[in-house]
This record gives sequence, structure tokens and C-alpha cells, in this order.
Amino acid sequence: MSELMWAGIKAIRGKGAEFKQVEIPRIDDNHLLVKVKAVSICGTDKHIYNWDPWAAGRLNPPLIFGHECCGEVVEVGKNVKKIKVGNIIAAESHIPCGVCKQCRMGNMHICDNLRILGVDTDGIFAEYAVLPEIVCWKVRKDLDPAIASIHEPFGNSVYVVMSGDVATKRVAIVGDGPTAAFACGIAKAVGAERIYNIGMQPFNLDICRKMGADVSINVAEDKDFITRIHDETSGGVDVVLDMAGNQPAIDTGFKLLRKAGTYVMFGIPPEPVRVDISDYIIFKGAKVIGVNGRKMFETWYQMSALLSGGMVDPTPVITHRYPFKDFLKAMEMFALGTEPSSKVVLLME
Repeated sequence: MSELMWAGIKAIRGKGAEFKQVEIPRIDDNHLLVKVKAVSICGTDKHIYNWDPWAAGRLNPPLIFGHECCGEVVEVGKNVKKIKVGNIIAAESHIPCGVCKQCRMGNMHICDNLRILGVDTDGIFAEYAVLPEIVCWKVRKDLDPAIASIHEPFGNSVYVVMSGDVATKRVAIVGDGPTAAFACGIAKAVGAERIYNIGMQPFNLDICRKMGADVSINVAEDKDFITRIHDETSGGVDVVLDMAGNQPAIDTGFKLLRKAGTYVMFGIPPEPVRVDISDYIIFKGAKVIGVNGRKMFETWYQMSALLSGGMVDPTPVITHRYPFKDFLKAMEMFALGTEPSSKVVLLME
């Protein structure tokens, strides 16, 4: 094995990134070494690349960033029990401590001492990555590496949809990014009666339609959709899945929700928002659920059923595939929005 590898580095506290050779990391007894096969770019990576206020307040460069990947295990520490050399794994990005109250109560995904791969530790924009066993999920060797690499964001959407109990329900999915598109496919697969997708990017709305949205609404063009949906649903949708997380999206979602409906919040607002608690929640009798990450590991079992069972085909969401050597080109395209894109995947050659 060569002593050096190529990696995407957040080198300084400022905009941009570097792509350079660094030493291949060493493992200890409790970790394993993965030869990365594919990585996908997340909105979090966009924040890091652009060095927005969230990134500036959270990261301590230099570090390898990125957290969505799949790869082949090439070395394991002596304390690693279930993962073997040769296994193909996808990575969970939440690294739990395993001993806090939340972990012991089955809530590892919101561990009190949670660390995030590629944010609090070196991540996976690299030819090799060191991971703790707890975040490794074995996947089929014949699975398309691009699909294997998007388990983490796909799992966000699985957790959101399952939290909404959407079977036989009329559902509004607010947002048109990758997690919203995944949610359209998952909601359709698990039996939602009718799916309204609310967004504002024609390119992305088309992907959501391909994934399963029954009704596609561009809020920039359709000003009467709230009234129309209320008429069609006799008072509003049963479930709102908020994948956008901004003030207009949250207002729209609550206006679309029927009385006694369920509102699942996943999108993270870039700044504090105002919510009319009286009209939106109390008088409406709404059930509001917050979702962070994926349930470890209930969501992963559900993902396996949906993907391996052929219930959801996520390929329409993967709009761009680059060789890993074009890391900076891909990051700049995605972070600056120079062309329409949904999920961007980098493949090792």
C-alpha cells in the first residue's frame, strides 16, 4: 500500500478547499481502514466549502471533510468484532459514545456526546478512511457504489417518512432537494395515497416527480396552491414532511396541514424562525416531530428493505458522477450552483 493518498481538505478557516496528497491514516485496535469506493456531497459540505457562519462556528481546520461514502474494508483492529476484511460498507455519520443516557435508551443518533464524521473528525473525502465499527453497515458487494454511498442521506428521508406514518395518507413534501426527492420515492413505496411536492426549482421538481410525487407545485408560479390543496383534501393534508427548513417553507407546511395532522420537521433553518404556535399547533391539535439523522439502527434495516428489495430506485436523484480526481471541480459546481444538480457522487478510479 502506498504511504500517501489523495484527499479533499478543509485546510484553513475560509472559503474553498484543497485537494492534495496526505499520509494514509493508521488504525488502532478499535477502528478499521476502508478503501473508499464512492463518496457523495452533502449540503453540509457546501456549508463547509463556502465557510458560512455555521461552519465557522463548528469546524476546526485543517481536516478531511465529507461524511457520505461506501468502501471496502482493508484492515481491522483487534477489537473489531463483526466487520471483516473484504466487507463492503456504507457509513453512518453519527458517532455515538455508547454510554450516555441517550445511547442507553436506544437514541444513539442523538447521543449527548455525539461526534459527526467529517465535521468533528476526519471524514471520507479521501482514498482511505478510518472508521469506528459502530458506524459501519455492510452492503451487498454487487450494489452500485454510487447508490451505496448515498445511504446516509437516503436514511434521513427514510426516518422522516416513517416518523410521519404516511401509509394511506395524503402527504405534502415541502422542499425539492435530494432528501425531498428520496422522501417522495419512499412515501410512494410505503403506501401514501397522494403526494404533493412543494418546491421552486424546475430541475429538482422534475426529479421529485420521477421519484413518485403525484402533484408538483412550483411556488414561484402557482399562487393559489394552498387553497386548491385544501379543497382537494377537505381541509388539508394528513402529513407534512418539511425537508426545506426555512421561514416560508415552515409557514407553507403548517397552512397545508389539516387539523390533528402530523408535521415532521427535518430541514434546518439557517436562522431562527417564527412559528405561530397558537394557530399552527395548539388550536390545530397538530403533532410535531423533530427528526435528526437516522435511528441507529432501525432506519438502516428499513433502508436495506427498501433498496435491496427494489421498492425504491434512487438513481434519478444522482444527477452527477465525477471521478474523484475532479473533487475540486465537483465541489465548486455544487457549492456555487453553476449548473442544476441534485445528488453529486465522486467515484474512485
